[in-house]
Parts: sequence; structure tokens; C-alpha cells
Amino acid sequence: MKEKILEAIEQYDTIIVHRHVRPDPDAYGSQGGLVEILKASYPEKQVYAVGKEEPTLHYLRRLDTISDETYKGALVIICDTANTERICDSRYHLGDKLIKIDHHPNEDPYGDLMWVDTDASSVSEMIYEFYLFGKEKGLKMTDEAARLLYAGIVGDTGRFLYPSTTEKTFGYAGELIRYGFSRTELYDKMYELKPNVVKLHGYILQNFDIRPSGVASMVLTKELLEEYKVKPAEASLLVGSLRNIEGILAWAFFIEEEDQIRVRLRSKGPIINSVARKYKGGGHPLAAGASIYSWEEKESVLRDMDQACMHQ
Repeated sequence: MKEKILEAIEQYDTIIVHRHVRPDPDAYGSQGGLVEILKASYPEKQVYAVGKEEPTLHYLRRLDTISDETYKGALVIICDTANTERICDSRYHLGDKLIKIDHHPNEDPYGDLMWVDTDASSVSEMIYEFYLFGKEKGLKMTDEAARLLYAGIVGDTGRFLYPSTTEKTFGYAGELIRYGFSRTELYDKMYELKPNVVKLHGYILQNFDIRPSGVASMVLTKELLEEYKVKPAEASLLVGSLRNIEGILAWAFFIEEEDQIRVRLRSKGPIINSVARKYKGGGHPLAAGASIYSWEEKESVLRDMDQACMHQ
């Protein structure tokens, strides 16, 4: 599949790379890393990274603004996006050919070419693997591409703590840090929090609920977020904050937005993406998400989480 993707890239003069809505460092890292590799390798091609910008990730890169016309005869590549509903910028279908590169379960097989590796820690890891495959055929790595891919790997492995981290992951990370970028500066940007977000973190640690099943939960209403002056995207950065608490097997954050309640699910072992799928969401076995549209549904989600923990 890597061979077919490289052949497609070589055939097109315009390449447009998308990723998922509400992006995380792996979405930006894989998208931007691929774009930087392709720009360095094919200076004659037009290569763009598109989508709605996430202000908290401006330190990684800024995105391109392009017209609908640019998609005519273009190759479109979607990184780190399990299903078409989550692709950021709906114009992805205007291109001539579509490629999916992802590491989530392939429950929505879209695109003319698909490279899905659920064993990969991140799509950033896959993009580095793609570079290794193609470096004898002209692909070039740059310091900026390495910085972006390293950020994506760090982000999706929780600084190498999650079970998705493999020997291969450590090997690739070790190769990437040989390039010219500051890990210290990158880590500072990735993990520094505004004082108001830190105060919300304190509220979470004092107010989470835990059920007999080992399922914990945290409710962040619009009013609470307004009180702390925290945006929903910033609140999502705190979802991992219950990981180190004894007795918790899995947990759910309910983050109220304007038109829905975002459900963030995490687990130390029980499979919880099956719960997310019940609510038209999805994700990895131990990290998934969905949406509900009333607070009455919250208890239903938690009962399903109870079941997941009992059946582990």
C-alpha cells in the first residue's frame, strides 16, 4: 500500500492533506509532517494542509487557505480520521483521488486507497514509516517534519505511557530526535496550561465521581466552563487527569458545548470504543469519544461503561 500511495503522490501536481475535526497533536503532526516531507521531496508540486485551525495548536503549524478550484485534478490525503463525518473541511471529495491513512479501527472504509494500521501508536508514526519506505526513492525528511511527527507520536502515546507504545515507536522517536528541533521547547508548548485551566484541573480532582464498577465521571457544564473561562477544547486537554487515581478502571468526561455534550471516554484496560459506537462515536479500544444531546443520556453512557468494566 505504501508503494501505491507513493505512486499516486508522484502522479499528481497538487496534493491536499486533511485531518479530523477538533484536532490533537497527532492530527496536526501527521498532516503537517506529511506536507513538509512532500514539499521538500517535490518542490515543483503544490502541497497544502487544510482545515479549521485550532488556536491551542498554533505552535505546531498554521494551515493553508485554498479555493474550491484548487481541488480540481488534485490528490487528497486524509490523515488520522476514522470516518468521513469527522473529516475537517467537507471539500475533501472535490479532488480527483482520495487516500485514507489512519490507525483507528477501519469501520468506515472510504477512499480509493486505504492504509490502516491499528497497531501503530499514531498516524505520525505511520508517516515516518512511509518516509523510511520512500527515502531511497526520493523522499526527504526535514527538521520541521521531524518536529511535527515527534509531537504527534508524543501526543498520541501520552508521552510514551500508553499501551500503544511499541519498540518500533521508541525506535522511530529515537531517530526523529536526531533532527534539529528543541524537544524542551516542544514539550513546554504541548503541556503548559493557562492558570484558569489549571484551576479547573483542581476542581476536577476534587469533584469527580467514582462508581462501584471502577467507572469515574466528570461533568463540565457550560456554566462551569464559563465560570473558569475555559473553552471546551481546553477542557478536553484535562481528560487524562484521572488516569493515575487508584481504583479507577475507566472514566468519562461530559463536556457541554453549544449544541451537544461531548463525551470523552478513557480506560486502563476495559474496551470502551464499543460504548462510544452505541452513541454514534468511535475511536481506539482504550480512548474513544461520542456525543449526546441531553443530560438524561449521561446515566445510560455510565451504565454501558459499568458493563464494559464488568466484562473485562
